[in-house]
Amino acid sequence: MEFLVASGIGWVVAVGVYLMLRARSFAVVLGLSLVGYAVNVFIFSMGRLWNAAPPILGAKELLADPLPQALVLTAIVIGFATTGFVIELALRGHHDGGNDHVDGRADPPAQDGPSR
Repeated sequence: MEFLVASGIGWVVAVGVYLMLRARSFAVVLGLSLVGYAVNVFIFSMGRLWNAAPPILGAKELLADPLPQALVLTAIVIGFATTGFVIELALRGHHDGGNDHVDGRADPPAQDGPSR
């Protein structure tokens, strides 16, 4: 089970980094969101993957750690607010610049030959 969770987190991080390296602002926002989701799952999995273990002291001998759950819940709220802010910045950049390229150029620079 740990290998599947680690592989899933790795794939989500890889796709998020790939999207963050794109030239369009929507892909960058989507990549940031995916990396944030991967970090949340990583933090949650650091509390171990327990089966039928309550996060209450004294209920059973096998207990789940409630701290990663609280951290992930807080990170979800902060990630949602940050995503909203980044979307607003991307929309403002599209409105001001007339396109949604991250570098602000509509076309890539021409590669005619060596620059002088």
